[in-house]
Amino acid sequence: MNKIADLKHITKMGIKNGKPVLRESDCQELASSSGLSMDQVSENFNSFVKDNPKGVVTRPKFKNMLCNSLGKTKKDCKKIAEQLEPHVFRIYDSNKDGTIDFVEFMVVYHVLADGTPEQVLEKLFRLFDVNEDGTISRPEMLRLVKDLQGLLILSSKEDELSTANQAFTEMDYNNDGAVSKEEFVKAVMEEQKVSKMLTLNILELFDF
Repeated sequence: MNKIADLKHITKMGIKNGKPVLRESDCQELASSSGLSMDQVSENFNSFVKDNPKGVVTRPKFKNMLCNSLGKTKKDCKKIAEQLEPHVFRIYDSNKDGTIDFVEFMVVYHVLADGTPEQVLEKLFRLFDVNEDGTISRPEMLRLVKDLQGLLILSSKEDELSTANQAFTEMDYNNDGAVSKEEFVKAVMEEQKVSKMLTLNILELFDF
């Protein structure tokens, strides 16, 4: 099974003469964890650096990527990308330095592409956990639903509130007013109606 999500010790890309480099040790670990060959990892790295010469994706660049992805199906992609960028960016930026490097990008890409449903949902949990305290509160759920409005096509604030409350109620199994990662995963895996709908819409955001 893909263990790439566990590569937390690779926190910074290598730099040589001011340019990003993929250290052999990092390449080996990425290859063994993702199932790719070292040559494939190197090819992906070279492509990443070609598009991002400084070796990182900045927030403005990421917003453009998100807008281009949404532009395939949404006319108002710039507005939607503006609302959703902070949430989606949070999933990639694991070391919270305000940029996405190659390792961070690879971790998310391979979890979403090859991870188990549980691994995918555990990664998506960070999108819901706005203040990153390990749980989802009712206000956080409402904020996310509001920011997802461009994808969900909700017609009124009442619809937004109703959707957020339904999703939160489905997920908060123990009724303690906070949704844990385990509860979030359970709700979607058990195909709770609104929880599943939100998650399916969110997955469309990663089609870069």
